Amino acid sequence: MIAVLCGGVGAARFLAALARVVDPVDTVGIVNTGDDTVLHGLSISPDLDTVTYTLAEAIDPERGWGLADESWRAMEALQRYAAVRPIGSIAAPMWFNLGDRDLATHFYRTARLAEGATLSEATAEICAAWGVRQRLVPMTDSTVSTVVTVVDGGDVSFQEYFVELRHSVPVESVQFVGASGAELSPGLAEVLQGADCVVIAPSNPIVSIGPIRALRDVDPILGGRRESVTAISPIVGGVALKGPADRMMSELGHEPSVVGVARMYAPIAATLVIDPVDAHLADAVEAEGMRAVVTPSVMTTPEIGSELARVSLRAASAQ
Repeated sequence: MIAVLCGGVGAARFLAALARVVDPVDTVGIVNTGDDTVLHGLSISPDLDTVTYTLAEAIDPERGWGLADESWRAMEALQRYAAVRPIGSIAAPMWFNLGDRDLATHFYRTARLAEGATLSEATAEICAAWGVRQRLVPMTDSTVSTVVTVVDGGDVSFQEYFVELRHSVPVESVQFVGASGAELSPGLAEVLQGADCVVIAPSNPIVSIGPIRALRDVDPILGGRRESVTAISPIVGGVALKGPADRMMSELGHEPSVVGVARMYAPIAATLVIDPVDAHLADAVEAEGMRAVVTPSVMTTPEIGSELARVSLRAASAQ
């Protein structure tokens, strides 16, 4: 069994690549839910949905999120109410787009949670409906919220920072509210302990992997088996492949490079996979206590993705 710690787009693409080299039923994706939010009364799990849609080959390939061939008529219709919305009301927010077909997933999840289902149960049902063979599990069934403190703006939810503010404002700090008292979803501690290897997907180490690590059992388990844990750097040539990881690292006092990633992951992972662009930093990565494995990591073709998956598994299984 292979356990993969997952954020959104980068993790989704890695899991899709992994499915081409190992039987999907042998993989458990542990997915960040710190990004989850409630809008229009709907429970929305962006990372879970991005991974699900990607593995179902239904993702919009241009955006990297949402469904392909989507329409937006419900969002367009909300414009009618913008002029009558009272000041201070949060009704009908327009800053977070939800496609018409995507709404069905949120309708289903919200109804199941209201009936008493756990997020793990609702996720399993959604994955089954989409024909996803890999097991995807939210990191916790409890509520954990990523809260970002931005310069001159105070505390905002992650989605407000990422979508409404377009992650364009400097960050002072990040908190994972509720993480200290939250437990891993049922069975995930055993998955992390018993997996043949653990791979940390190329996701933002602060706001995608950070919420998972903030759960009290995760770092102790991974630290205890770090020789069989491999991380894939989401930073290539000093730049994040997608999203604000490089800027967030810099703003929060981390070096935005594979060396900075190594410092963050060294306590829980023995190996860091880096792109050839960063091969000259391999010795610096190893000086931080991690083995550096160099292989193309920008998944621009299925072949590159498949080889990245093979290399990552070999690195995690070699010790």
